[in-house]
Amino acid sequence: MPLEGNLAEAQPGARVRVPFGRRSLTGVVIEISDTSTFPIERLRHVTELLDQTPLLDATLLELLVWAADYYHHPIGEAVAAALPAALRAGQPGAATETRWQLTPEGASALATLPRLGTRQRELGATLRSTDSLDSESLDQIIPKWRDTMRDFIRRGWAARIEVTRAFEDHAKDRVVSALPGPSLTNAQAVAVDEITESLGHFTPHLLHGVTGSGKTEVYLRTIATALARGEQALVLVPEIALTPQAVARFSTRFAVPLAILHSGLTESERLKMWRLARTGRAPIVIGTRSAVFVPLARPGIIIVDEEHDSSYKQQEGFRYSARDLALKRAQQHKIPVVLGSATPSLESLHQANTGRYRYLSLPERAGSAGAPKMALVDLRVHEERHGIATPSVLAIQRHLAAGSQVLLYLNRRGFAPALFCPGCGWSAPCADCDARMTVHLRHQRLICHHCGAQAPVPFACPTCATEVRPVGQGTERIEDTIDELFPHTPVVRIDRDTIQTRGQIEAALDRVHSGEARILVGTQMLTKGHDFPDVTLVVVLNADQGLFGTDFRAAERLAQSIVQVAGRAGRASKPGEVLIQTACPDHPLLQRLLTAGYSGFAESALLERAEAHWPPFSRLAVLRAEAASRDDVMAFLEAAYQQLSQSGSASVRILGPAPAAMERRAGRYRAQLLLESRDRGPLHRLLTAGLPRIESLTEARRVRWSLDVDPLDVM
Repeated sequence: MPLEGNLAEAQPGARVRVPFGRRSLTGVVIEISDTSTFPIERLRHVTELLDQTPLLDATLLELLVWAADYYHHPIGEAVAAALPAALRAGQPGAATETRWQLTPEGASALATLPRLGTRQRELGATLRSTDSLDSESLDQIIPKWRDTMRDFIRRGWAARIEVTRAFEDHAKDRVVSALPGPSLTNAQAVAVDEITESLGHFTPHLLHGVTGSGKTEVYLRTIATALARGEQALVLVPEIALTPQAVARFSTRFAVPLAILHSGLTESERLKMWRLARTGRAPIVIGTRSAVFVPLARPGIIIVDEEHDSSYKQQEGFRYSARDLALKRAQQHKIPVVLGSATPSLESLHQANTGRYRYLSLPERAGSAGAPKMALVDLRVHEERHGIATPSVLAIQRHLAAGSQVLLYLNRRGFAPALFCPGCGWSAPCADCDARMTVHLRHQRLICHHCGAQAPVPFACPTCATEVRPVGQGTERIEDTIDELFPHTPVVRIDRDTIQTRGQIEAALDRVHSGEARILVGTQMLTKGHDFPDVTLVVVLNADQGLFGTDFRAAERLAQSIVQVAGRAGRASKPGEVLIQTACPDHPLLQRLLTAGYSGFAESALLERAEAHWPPFSRLAVLRAEAASRDDVMAFLEAAYQQLSQSGSASVRILGPAPAAMERRAGRYRAQLLLESRDRGPLHRLLTAGLPRIESLTEARRVRWSLDVDPLDVM
C-alpha cells in the first residue's frame, strides 16, 4: 500500500498515527516494504506522520530490534521501553518554546498612530526588527516588557506562538571545563590510560576495584577525555538512591548540563532530560536501568557502575539486562564500555578470564584508608539481645566513644519476620501466598512482603487464644533495640519502609553526612556505593540468611552483599572494623571470604559453577506460568514441554514443569520450565521455533505466561 503526501517521507524510527479499532494510537515505523504477507484489504492507512526526522536513530532502532529478538519479546514493548510516556502519547520529539511576533495590524498601528508611549514604541521597534523573540531575549532588551506585551496582544498588535526547536547536535561544539581531581594511585593511572586509549573503539573493560579504591575517579578522568573529544558519556547506576550522589560528584567536577533519568521523575521531567540527551545539550547522561535506551547525539563512552547489581535486570514485561545491552550498544557505536564493581558478577569475571574483557584491578583503597579488619561473631556461644550479640554491642560502644559512626546491616525490613503462637504453633500466614506475614509493630500491621496484603496485629492467637509473640528480627526491631541500648545516640534507618517518597533518601543521607546520626540501620539500600567517611564499624547482623538458599546464585549474592556493606567501614583515615554475626562460622563461604577475599570466593565459585554446568558455563531460559488454578498451570507447562521437545535438539535440556519455590503468590499458583544449553545458539533456535506453537496452545488462554532469557532467579 503506497504512502501518500508527507507520509511518503516516513523513515524507520519515526512515529506515526495509526487507526486501532475505534482509537487512534501512536506507532513507530520499524521497516518499510513494498510487499505484505497480509491481504491488501486487511491493511489500514497510516493517518499522520509525527516526525520528519526519526525519533529513534538507525543504531538505536537496531539495538531495540536486536533486543526484542534476543529476549523473544514483542518489538512494540521493546520500543515502548525506550520512549518516555509523553512521546508514546504523541507529544513533539523536539522541545518547543514560546515566542512573540508583531502582527500586520501591529506594524500598521506603529507606523500610523501618532501618540504611543515610550515602552510601546520600544517594544514595537524590537519586534519589528526580527521575525520573533523568546522571553529570554526580551528580558535582555526590555526588562519590563510583559505588561506592554499583554496590551499589544489585547489590541491584536502581537501574537504568541509556539515554535518547535530543530534537532541540533551541540555535543561537538561544547567547551568542557573539568576541575582537577586528586592525585591518582598507580593502579588508577593504569586504568585511566587503558580506558582512554580505547576511546573510539569497542573495548569492554572490567574495573574490579575494592570498595574505596577510587573507581569513581577513574570514571571522571576517562569521561573528561571523552568530553574533550566532543563526545557524550552514558553512566548507568543500579538504584535511584545512588542518583543524587552520582549527580553531586559529576556536577562538582564538570561545568556542563547533566541529563538525569530515573523512575522518580515526573513525565515532563523525563521528557526534558530525554531531549537534553538526544540533542547533545547534556554531554553527561546519568540514569538507572532504562537509560540504556536513551538516544545520544555523539556517544563516546558507557559506564556501568556496580555492574553486578540485580537491579539492572528488568523482572517484568520486557525482561532485558541493561548491563548486557550496554555492551551491545557500545559494540554498535564502536566505543568503550566500563563495567565497574568491588564484587563483579561471576559472568563478568569469566569473560575477563577468557580474554573477552580487559581486566583492570584497583586492589588497594585510595589515600590513607586501609582495608577493614573482618571477624566472625559466633552466635552459638555469645548471648544476643534481639539479634545484636554482646561482642557487637561492646564494639558499637567503643567506636561511638571514639567519635565514629556505626552501620548495622540486616536485609530484612519490618519488626519481625513472623508472629508465632507458642501454644499451638500458629504463625500468621498470608491468606494469598505460601508465606508468613511480617510484623510491622509501629503501625500495628501484619504485611505480606510478597503480595502486599495487610491485616491488624492480633493480641491473641485466633486458634487457641494464647498470647502471640513476634519472632526474629527486622530493621524496625533493630532500631528499637539500639534505642534501648543507646538511648541518647541519634539513629537513622534506611529501608523501603522509611524511604518511600522523593527527597527522603537525600534527607536521611544528609543526617549521616552531617554527623547528626551516629548509628545507621538498614537493608541492602545501604550497601550500594554510598560513601560514609566517618563509619568505622559495620555489623552484619544475620549472615546466615543466604547461606542455604535454593537458587544457584544465593552464595554469590551473599558474598557480594557482605563485601559491599563491609566496604562502608574505614573509607577515610580511620581504620575500619567489620563483624559478621553467624551461627555457622565454619561455613566454607564465610571462611573463604575472610581468608581470600571476594576474589578467592569467586575463584572457588566459578569452579563449582563449571562442574555443575551453571552460568556462565551454560545458557538458561525460564518459561513461567501462573493462574488461579494449579491444574491450569501444570497443564499449560506440560503442553509447552511437548511443543518445545518437538522443536528442540539433544543439546538443550528441558527440566520440569516444577512448582516455583513459593508456589502460591497473591492467590495465584506458579510453576516453570527451565531450559539449559551449553551454547546460546541451540537455545535460541529452540525458542524461535517453539514459542509460536506455545502461543497457539488452547491451554495458554487460561494462564499468564512469560519467558525470561538469562534469568537471575530460577526458582
